[in-house]
Amino acid sequence: MPELRDKFNRTIDYMRISITDRCNLRCVYCMPSEGLRPIEHKEILSYEEIIRIVRIAAGLGVRKIRLTGGEPLARKDITSLTSSIKNIPGIEDLSITTNGVLLEKYAEKLIESGVDRVNVSLDSLRPERFKEITRGGDINVVLRGIETARKSGLLPVKINMIPIKGLNGDEIIDFAKITLNSDYHVRFIEFMPFGSRGFWSADKYIPRDEIKSIVETLGALTPVRVRKNGPSKYFRLEGAQGVIGFISAITHHFCEECNRLRLTSNGKLKPCLFSETEIDLKPALRGGAPDDEIERLLRLAIEIKPERHHISDKSDLNVFQAMSQIGG
Repeated sequence: MPELRDKFNRTIDYMRISITDRCNLRCVYCMPSEGLRPIEHKEILSYEEIIRIVRIAAGLGVRKIRLTGGEPLARKDITSLTSSIKNIPGIEDLSITTNGVLLEKYAEKLIESGVDRVNVSLDSLRPERFKEITRGGDINVVLRGIETARKSGLLPVKINMIPIKGLNGDEIIDFAKITLNSDYHVRFIEFMPFGSRGFWSADKYIPRDEIKSIVETLGALTPVRVRKNGPSKYFRLEGAQGVIGFISAITHHFCEECNRLRLTSNGKLKPCLFSETEIDLKPALRGGAPDDEIERLLRLAIEIKPERHHISDKSDLNVFQAMSQIGG
């Protein structure tokens, strides 16, 4: 089996692919309230172009694909894409990050088309607050979608929560309690400097260790190993069915273990989430370039992948791209 390694000897076998920058919610930490124009449809990669990139990447050693957005389930006929990707030789794992709004409708279709599991972004369990954070979302629709996903076999269902002071930081305990009587994976993610220009600020940020200390008021956390190593460090409360994960991209960065590339919806390869460096695949894809040229660009992205990000070293942590533009 081929294996891709970067110059820091990290195995690169994972690609996160944003298939749209559009979303049916406008979460305050992800999108500005106004002024963010969606990318023109003609500039978005077609399914055929995405499938070609994945096929070439799989031939180099990529084994894991995650589809993101925007909201990936909002793109038309997504199951044709997921089915095609899962049928590519070498692709062993296919997952989706979603806001859950359309999950009730699509869960069974997703698993039938080869999707292994889903991550659901959920930042409040309180209906009115959820509506405020998402600028109009209905939490009951999302909760039904999460349960449908679990029953359909998209396991484990991972619930991602970003605690933010003054917004939802007082719900950390409520989210942790979800794991006591269910097998969900609840993951707390440090608030990263994306989204609405000026929304991110240090006084809203809650570091991993503080989040963990709050969870530990429920009881001792025992480390557990969940599948392969990834950015999340997992623990279990005593007697709990589910597990709790902590993802700390800023205070405890996991760059030394990073195994991924990111592909934006308009065809830009990002070697690092926080990197301003991008490699545009679209001119080659639409200019008649052979597979060898696409492969060269993929290898180039891996060659220039930095050893680590330096976002925590900067006094100004604002990244001016919205997360919906990069891919969640």
